[in-house]
Amino acid sequence: MSAYLAVIGECLVDVVHSETSAPKAHVGGSPFNVAVGLARLEHDVVFAGRRGDDDYGRMIARSLRAQGITALLDADASPTSVARATLDPTGQASYEFTLDWTLPSAAELEQKFCALARENKPTVGDAGPLEHLHTGSIGAMLQPGAETVKGVLDRARKVATISYDPNYRPTLVPNREEARRQAEEFIARADVIQASTDDLDLLYPERSHRETMEAWLQMGPALVTVTRGPSGAMGLTRAGFAEQEAFSIEVADTVGAGDSFMAATLSTLRRMNLLGASRRATLREISADQLATVLRTAARAAAINSSRFGAQPPTAEELTQALES
Repeated sequence: MSAYLAVIGECLVDVVHSETSAPKAHVGGSPFNVAVGLARLEHDVVFAGRRGDDDYGRMIARSLRAQGITALLDADASPTSVARATLDPTGQASYEFTLDWTLPSAAELEQKFCALARENKPTVGDAGPLEHLHTGSIGAMLQPGAETVKGVLDRARKVATISYDPNYRPTLVPNREEARRQAEEFIARADVIQASTDDLDLLYPERSHRETMEAWLQMGPALVTVTRGPSGAMGLTRAGFAEQEAFSIEVADTVGAGDSFMAATLSTLRRMNLLGASRRATLREISADQLATVLRTAARAAAINSSRFGAQPPTAEELTQALES
């Protein structure tokens, strides 16, 4: 394995209900979907998320192997987490969760990442091959695991850049002030932020989307992007603000669209040689043209995902062909 990208957060089984079909079970969770999106875009990926030693946990393990993703953690004795998703007639999903988000300590997880580094025989000092670490969603909100994730990010920052997607679920953290405080602790640790307009409306109803983006950028990140569903996306860096129209498609559903956007954002930044702690200063100087490329590529990936049922991020070949067409 060469230098790799890692994701830490929940993996679970989505049981999807709709008016037009019988319930279907498939592996999901926002961080898991980002990991799959990165793997399909031909990156080496390590995933740190818990699963149980049960049928659903074995489903997750098979999915990780099928995508070529390295699982950092073995199955444990608790049940695998489950999300029950209900699709409305437009394809929008609402969720109910049965969750266990308990992780080994941050020190233990760091040891596991270091063991991977030793296995991969790093050639420069003790840095190891970890280049970027992504987190977000339930894994960065729900205790006790969220506190562990903070500790992992603090340890990883010396070698890796960090990205974060709040993907806020009020049903899990109903106290808005607590959720906002938690989100901002992660924003202050991150280099790349992605959120949806729904996230911004729920967390900061008193101010505009642009005002929230500007406030977040002042907390330290190099790049803030916001997805707007059928209205496209927008991004903000120190070089300025940019907007990207949504690509015209026939929507199957929107499950995983934001996660495909995130994966394509990170993939594009990596191909620009902007990920990794040693490139953090360069990432902060990302140009307006580079931002436009990131938004266009990520929006195209999200559109491909939304043209299919379920979280189905594009492969590198699919995304390249779509961008060239």
